[in-house]
Amino acid sequence: MDEVAGDAQVPEVPFSSAGEGALRRLQKVCADATVALSATGVGVSVMSGGDGHRMCTASDPAIERIEELQFTFGEGPCIDAFASSRPVLVSDFDETVMRRWPVYGPAVQESGIRAVFAFPLQVGAVRLGVLDVFRTRPGQLSRDQIGWAVTFADRAVATLLDGKDDNDLDGVVEHYAHLYQAQGMVMVQLGVSLAEAMVRLRAYAYAEDRPLSEVATDVVTRRLRFDSSQQP
Repeated sequence: MDEVAGDAQVPEVPFSSAGEGALRRLQKVCADATVALSATGVGVSVMSGGDGHRMCTASDPAIERIEELQFTFGEGPCIDAFASSRPVLVSDFDETVMRRWPVYGPAVQESGIRAVFAFPLQVGAVRLGVLDVFRTRPGQLSRDQIGWAVTFADRAVATLLDGKDDNDLDGVVEHYAHLYQAQGMVMVQLGVSLAEAMVRLRAYAYAEDRPLSEVATDVVTRRLRFDSSQQP
């Protein structure tokens, strides 16, 4: 996609339109941000402290899978942006970036992504998640595009707050809440700490090349069990 001209207008996103579910409105924020920012795709993740990361939505399924890689590996610009409450702008996956995220970096490169820009979603000191912008070519965002990205992040925040009682959004959050339940089940099955249980889940997802959320669902539905005598 070509660079957006400096005087281009940011598409209006009707995040408070009546009759639209919160998830649909977030998807529209992601789709419009993709066009405005000359991006390959954009994702929004709802997050909380500790290991409370849960994917919300993205501009397309391929970007959603790339977005979830950060939660599978426990590292990446999204994780760092949320922890620091500051944007993390990666214009090129060079050697420095690879050292910073030794597992996430190569996996994202393999997916064809060459630049990622992560913008925190927050209201004052309250952190809600992160908006991630992905590109298949290296290069910085322009000053205007950074401003637009912040605007889209604000729109995502408004959508999340406006949709806090939205069944559509609640369904997505409930799906990823399986991760917490699975973490607790693995903790009991292996007799380890919660942190170690998350490491085991991530390791299994990585080894099997599957999304972490799918592995968690298998654990919760008892299609997959971790135990000391027969570990996956």
